Amino acid sequence: MADSPTSLRVVLASGSPSRRALLRGAGVEPEILVSDVDEEAIAAGLGPQADPGDVVAALAEAKAEAVAARLIEAASMGGPPSSGAQILVIAADSAFLSGGELHGKPHLPDVAWSRWQKMSGQVGTLLTGHCLLRIADGRIVARAQEVARGDIQFGDLTGDEARAYLATGEPLEVAGAFTLEGRGSWFIDRVEGAPSTVIGLGLPVLRRLLAEVGLDVAALWRAAGTAERLSAPDGELPVTTPR
Repeated sequence: MADSPTSLRVVLASGSPSRRALLRGAGVEPEILVSDVDEEAIAAGLGPQADPGDVVAALAEAKAEAVAARLIEAASMGGPPSSGAQILVIAADSAFLSGGELHGKPHLPDVAWSRWQKMSGQVGTLLTGHCLLRIADGRIVARAQEVARGDIQFGDLTGDEARAYLATGEPLEVAGAFTLEGRGSWFIDRVEGAPSTVIGLGLPVLRRLLAEVGLDVAALWRAAGTAERLSAPDGELPVTTPR
């Protein structure tokens, strides 16, 4: 059974507007604390032959650890933590795998243009590493990690469409140079896997990881004040076994 801390802070270790909007739309109001880790240095440290899944996992963990360290330090300076007060740190990192090569944010229009020339009409994979850290009594008491993937079938873009999309600036600061929830959605024919994973934070993955650290979705809703607005019947739902 999931624990019920008397007070739970939910901290998103990311400045991504998409991830924040995803959580808020799902009933969670996270605090935002950007890790500022050197992503390129971490990826380079893993070596050029590193498995793409290991790269996004390492980056998500590094972000979570950096933010957790800052939170723990801040709490220690403020005196003993109150009984039952806990913090959940949520971190993620995404990268796009296409043609056997892992791509992060393009940053520059020329780079994004080159990628779209290769992606148009093709299938690529968005990998998202997730890391959850639960903090209590001034230390990390539980952690959970998972890498999820979503396969994306891109439509055939015309040159004018691609140039117009790049001119919006939207694809420059997102993994893979596209978004599922924004203007990029015009050019995505099909997604295999949880759509939220492609956006950058897989909600089904987070639900599994919450269980691993002793929490559940209801705890996050209570922390956000979005739970228990209506009365609900007592008892457990029946468990069915697939035939």
